Amino acid sequence: MWSAPMTGICTKASIIFLHGASSSGKSTLARALQARIDQPFWHTSIDHLRDAGVLPSDRFASKEFDWPAHRAAFFDGFHRSLAGYAGAGNNLILEHILDTPRWIEDLRTLFEPFDVLFVALHCPVDLLETREAARQDRPIGSARKDFDTIHKGLRYDLELHSTDGVDGNVARIIDHWKHKARSSSFS
Repeated sequence: MWSAPMTGICTKASIIFLHGASSSGKSTLARALQARIDQPFWHTSIDHLRDAGVLPSDRFASKEFDWPAHRAAFFDGFHRSLAGYAGAGNNLILEHILDTPRWIEDLRTLFEPFDVLFVALHCPVDLLETREAARQDRPIGSARKDFDTIHKGLRYDLELHSTDGVDGNVARIIDHWKHKARSSSFS
């Protein structure tokens, strides 16, 4: 479990957790936030791991390896790595989709030592589907499935709409991160 950073950093790490459907604009928002926030933040996501070649994606896609048999261990490791990064004193902008029920409990435990700002990013389903089709890197239907399920039962510190624009949403996140009390599923 988490212990004090070995580097002598004494500040409590912050995690800005962007949660929204596939293709809702989390990556665009995270990049813009990282460029404007006044402290260093790592931007991390499953897509970063996938794009870096961490997973043998082609072998999973060809069914040589069984993704369902390995999925739980992969995500467990990813979640633990996030706590490790923050435990070492690194601030994180995390973009993630909580699509498995126990993940919220696991992350709540792992993130307990940190300041977590839990942000919902909403997007109209027709825009999600248009973006999903244009990206061609997600199974068609993922965005609609996410739209219908991922925000249910969760309590956020801040709820944003992708149609409100990146600049305004970044400003709202920074304001909430600096000045607002936390009252989310992670509080």
